[in-house]
Amino acid sequence: MTRVAASPGVRLSVRGVIVFFAVAVGQAHTGPPFPIVSNQTSGAYTISVWTDPDSTDDGSAGGQFWITVRPASGARSLPVDTRIGVTLTALDRPGQPATVSAEPVASDVPQRFAALVMDHEGRFRVRVTIAGPLGAAEVEADVDATYDTRPPPAMIALYLVPFVLVGFLWVKLLLRRRRGDTREDEGNGVRHEGPKTTETHEGPGAPREARAASDEGRAHSKHRRVQMVL
Repeated sequence: MTRVAASPGVRLSVRGVIVFFAVAVGQAHTGPPFPIVSNQTSGAYTISVWTDPDSTDDGSAGGQFWITVRPASGARSLPVDTRIGVTLTALDRPGQPATVSAEPVASDVPQRFAALVMDHEGRFRVRVTIAGPLGAAEVEADVDATYDTRPPPAMIALYLVPFVLVGFLWVKLLLRRRRGDTREDEGNGVRHEGPKTTETHEGPGAPREARAASDEGRAHSKHRRVQMVL
């Protein structure tokens, strides 16, 4: 079994890729939604608000809010005509507040969803207002908006390119090392050959020249013995 030692350049490349990928992932905003209001009672309602506050530069509504509103009395149902609004105000710069209606999620009246544009990173104030047969109420909370730097599929593919290149260099190094071992064996005269066999031609199937040489040898030997006797 041949062991291949990576060159210093390959080892540095691997370490650089790992550091780059770790930094890119570490900087990404990949956390799930989190609560900013938890079971707070206001008026006749118990209110919870979860958010995923993503800033965007393209005008898309990256600030997402999930609102749960239930009667504080413990009643199971919330009146269908209960209206819920979400207002967003930047606290770190001048600007006009933005307000949208929170719509039911899958026709579930107590569960609402709203999305607003957060056009910069910074602190925002979130105000949830409720109006309906049970009366009016509101809650407020502050949240910090950040850019969502989770890489899109194209960026993920780009992150994988260095790993593919390192794998290519590793395979190339492996093949080069194997070719070097083969040349070294040939230089030392190492050959892999099977055992040699020597064939003896005897019997009636032997070649004519071999039989003639054998007969001539026997005749010559017999002639010398006769001379010795005389």
